[in-house]
Amino acid sequence: MSRLRIHLLVGIVLSALVLSGGHVWLRERLIDLRYSVLTRPASATIALVEIDPPSIAAIGQWPWPRNVHAQLLRALEKAGASEVAFDVDFSSPSNGQEDAAFAMALKEVGGSTILPAFRQRHSPGADGKSIYINRPIAAFAQHSWSALVNVLPDRDGVIRRYPFGARIDGEFIPSVGSLLASRHDDTAPSFRIDFGIRTETVPSVSVIDVLNSNAKALAALRGKRVIVSGTAAELGDRFLTPNGRIMPGSMIQVLAAESILQGRAIGLTSRYTSLASLFIIALGVTWAWRRLSVGKLAATMIAIAAATETAAFIVQMHWPIAIDTTLIVAAGLTYALAAALDEIDIRGLLRMVAERRFHRIAMSLRDGLVCTDAAGRITLWNNGAQSIFGYRPDEIIGKPFESLLAGQGKRSGGGPFGLSDLPRNDLQDGGGILTELVGLRSNGEMFDLECSLSGWETPEGFQHGAVLRDISQRKRQQERIRYLAECDPISGLPNRNSLLAILDREHRDSRVGNSAIVLLSIDRYRQITQLHGASAADAIAIAVARRLQSLFPDSPMIARLAGDEFAILASSPNEADAVAAAAMETFRQESIMFGDRARRVSLSIGIASKAEATDAENWLGNGQFALSAAKVATAIEPKTYQPDMRAAIERREVLEAELRLALQRNEFELFYQPQTDLRSGAVIGAEALIRWHHPQRGFVSPGEFMPVVNTSSLSEGVAAWVLETACRQASAWQQRGNPIRIGINLTQSQFTVGDLVADVKAQLDSRALRPDLIELEVTEDIILESAGAAQAMLGSLRALGVKIAFDDFGTGYGSLTYLKAFPLDTIKIDQSFVRKLLPGSDDAAIVRATIGLGHALGLSVIAEGIETIEVAAMLTEEGCDEGQGYLISRPIPAAEFEERFLRPSTDLAA
Repeated sequence: MSRLRIHLLVGIVLSALVLSGGHVWLRERLIDLRYSVLTRPASATIALVEIDPPSIAAIGQWPWPRNVHAQLLRALEKAGASEVAFDVDFSSPSNGQEDAAFAMALKEVGGSTILPAFRQRHSPGADGKSIYINRPIAAFAQHSWSALVNVLPDRDGVIRRYPFGARIDGEFIPSVGSLLASRHDDTAPSFRIDFGIRTETVPSVSVIDVLNSNAKALAALRGKRVIVSGTAAELGDRFLTPNGRIMPGSMIQVLAAESILQGRAIGLTSRYTSLASLFIIALGVTWAWRRLSVGKLAATMIAIAAATETAAFIVQMHWPIAIDTTLIVAAGLTYALAAALDEIDIRGLLRMVAERRFHRIAMSLRDGLVCTDAAGRITLWNNGAQSIFGYRPDEIIGKPFESLLAGQGKRSGGGPFGLSDLPRNDLQDGGGILTELVGLRSNGEMFDLECSLSGWETPEGFQHGAVLRDISQRKRQQERIRYLAECDPISGLPNRNSLLAILDREHRDSRVGNSAIVLLSIDRYRQITQLHGASAADAIAIAVARRLQSLFPDSPMIARLAGDEFAILASSPNEADAVAAAAMETFRQESIMFGDRARRVSLSIGIASKAEATDAENWLGNGQFALSAAKVATAIEPKTYQPDMRAAIERREVLEAELRLALQRNEFELFYQPQTDLRSGAVIGAEALIRWHHPQRGFVSPGEFMPVVNTSSLSEGVAAWVLETACRQASAWQQRGNPIRIGINLTQSQFTVGDLVADVKAQLDSRALRPDLIELEVTEDIILESAGAAQAMLGSLRALGVKIAFDDFGTGYGSLTYLKAFPLDTIKIDQSFVRKLLPGSDDAAIVRATIGLGHALGLSVIAEGIETIEVAAMLTEEGCDEGQGYLISRPIPAAEFEERFLRPSTDLAA
């Protein structure tokens, strides 16, 4: 570095320091440091009389009445104080009597009192003045001296300087400190207060001690100049001083006066002194450059900076002079740094630092990092690469990069790979080249390898770098995710997503004919799950999947859509019909094996063709419509999608919306069908049956709207309405002297939502209704949904005293099991066995067996669907207890029921 450059560098540094204001900050820190080291005691000729918290509390108010100040002034005069300065505002009149008292006290002490004047800045008024002086009122001013008490902080908010006074409107007003020190030179500039004077050595007493004539306090004031001022924090007269100390304004006045008295009114050296010193240092450096070694020159500069500051300490200790050493110290240190930098090879150092940093980073990477020379031989091998491939550095460095790859260079897609074949422009681009290769471990294992390659030119030739990552686990995870996205994890068959993808291709490809899908559903799959558990249901699904695969090995797609649903893609509607027929027949005749069990399952099947669909989703939806139709159909046979199936669903949605309005508008009504004692013919009960009076269509058949109610969220509200309405009617008949049992059909929602037991109890209690007048009817499908919960709930209901009837007995395969396990009072023989009952028929045998079984279990038996006298006679002869049907009466409104059947001597003949 040339001499001109080093001077230029120092000039730039010093200019930046000055322009940023940093030299001022550094100068004040150095001077503050000298204050903290060069301490001295106060002269003890000036004392502070404090208006402190005890004094304010003793007087009981602030500001104090001026007669208190008068009393204090007389007490200080009596104590022997030579001068008294008040740092309290007396610029405005107070109570006339009190002002007179203080004026009298001022007069009595003979003009040795100093009262404060305040210089304040205002917006210019009509007289054009922007600075005003608040002086003591005339009554006080004629017997006292006025002095300025203002102290002004520097830009950083710290009090450092103090004036001897100020000339305002041609009149010189001294400061309090200069008056107390008896030096008020109107030509002297402001000075720096010596904050090395220790504040704890300043004598101080409390005002209240003076007023109370405390001997010790009065003795401390004898012969001293006194400042009376507030030191209580609540008075707010506090300022920030050097070294971060907070002082009351009165203490600053004392330190200023002490600085004058002790000859410590410190002045700062001029900038010309600093500039001259800098010029001398620059000349010295110019002479010493290249004559002294770098070490000696740097040491000399540092020594000059240290010696300068030491000299400043010594001077300030003996004389009131603060030497500004900021620029000298900064220049010395900068010259020393420049000399050191001139000796260092910066570029080489930076290159060495970069190489070391790169090596540390490379060795710490978990990914493999490999560098090669111009010949493609490995020159760098980090720990990450060793953990991936299994080679130690001494085993692999110097080998060609391709030795890390299967087949000496093989991409994961199967193509060849070589470093020399890669385009250099792409390698030198910021992104480099990212590719997937087949790696080869030291043990011969091949694996998926991700390689991020880059390259750079060097004097030795073009070199390569590669970041390597073992992605075999990621590949397996991706494959697993893809499998879960496309396949059913239980059966291994393609899932709904895969089916929709192939349906979409089939639908878009005009070359494909009118293909069709066959949807198959395992009947009673949900019941199987509840009875035998999810694992058994999964085993059945797997067995069904394997059966379908063995039956239709040539099908382009066999998929599992849901727990109980499967789909088979056929090339045409005719093939779909054949697939459906074969599947239904095979499952009807042959059991399936799951675990060590054999079970025969039945299927519901729906078929939909491509020609009737607008897209893949619509095609699958058509199949779902057909499957739903097959599930509810009486005949067990495949159903092919028809356009009216979709219309039926739309009608169902409209009907559901109308039913919600019907519940809100109270359009439902309960009809009652009588139940008679078959022996006596007396009406002993009635079954409550819901009817809907549509405002336009009149009465709507329950067979039309109840399936919608029972399979939607409407079920909860409708069931609650039926329970409440039937109980209200039973209560009304009970109160009119016609107690009659009413049968109420329960729904599945009442067992799964809410608290049925509490609802029934609330109805009984609120209406004082006899429990035995309510018979709750439950069907097998309700019990089957949750057998354990249903059994417990029915037990709780029966404990209330209500009757429990098993409705539609004989229609389910588990009926006999429930007779034994559940708390029942009555069984109702389904009308399908009763309506066409003939002597000697199978139905007659079933009815006879049911009656006998019911009586054997202590249950009452009701036969539904009695339409002829002959059937009624047969049932009576077989011992059936009760009956209901059109022979007796259709369901009728409550008023008509009461009119016809709740009169004396009502019997079957009537």
